[in-house]
Amino acid sequence: MRTVSWQPVVDWLFIDGSSLIFRAFHGVPAALSPPRDVQTNATRGFLDTIARLVRERRPRRLAVASDADWRPDWRVQLIPSYKQHRTAEPVPPALIPQFVQIEAILAAIGVEMVGVAGFEAEDVIATWAAAAGAEAEIEIVSGDRDLFALVDGRRVKVLYPEKAGLSVIDSGEVEHRYGVPAHLYADFAILRGDPSDGLPGLKGVGPKGAAQLIREHGAIRALIERGSFTPAQIDYLERALVVVPPRIDVPVDMPAGRLDGYPRDGRETQRLGAELAVERPIAHLLEALRSGR
Repeated sequence: MRTVSWQPVVDWLFIDGSSLIFRAFHGVPAALSPPRDVQTNATRGFLDTIARLVRERRPRRLAVASDADWRPDWRVQLIPSYKQHRTAEPVPPALIPQFVQIEAILAAIGVEMVGVAGFEAEDVIATWAAAAGAEAEIEIVSGDRDLFALVDGRRVKVLYPEKAGLSVIDSGEVEHRYGVPAHLYADFAILRGDPSDGLPGLKGVGPKGAAQLIREHGAIRALIERGSFTPAQIDYLERALVVVPPRIDVPVDMPAGRLDGYPRDGRETQRLGAELAVERPIAHLLEALRSGR
């Protein structure tokens, strides 16, 4: 086996599995894989992406979070328009079985993929990040901007997929893009609104106005206490302050994040690779994981 020099860069790499699986599905050409003629484009793309991330980011530990609930009822009850596009644009039928494929392959390899009923992947990741400790250096891979609120100096960064590749979003980049401190990104999104999340925002308050309010007066809670809003606006803001920030109190254990050896179940890994014709992506991921032992 080829020996790879390995020097960990971060303590944890948390991956928003649902976000990356969708991107792989739409980014990798669809093709039926023999012998069963099943579609595996998202599976192949997702496994290759994780392998590349492990090689390039060199985390000590790795875990994947998933959306056990695409639109949690408790969020929808507070803001009915929350991520309403997810009902209008359901999961493509060809993608549904690939979630099952990916979960089975990761379980056989030994990479933890965790979802919690009633919560989204962002909530699981936020809870893990809070539990990892104040000294842990963390990178989060996600296309969900809500996680920008977790960015914390050098300790927590988001690797955000864009056309040119993954952008490293640190505190300076959040402030450069939006004009607010990272820890107030959720307040900024609430005031400005976010069509991709179904957040209406405050009428007449755009990105510049939202950033100015926050820079001049601080968090939304401070603005409410100053009497800056009407009762109707306060009602929306109070509800949004519960809905928008990722939760850090999800009932989920901290993952182990690394095995002494990979795969966890060699026979099952081999069976799945042959059955789905994804031996090469699995081999790439195993090589990356083994190099970090």
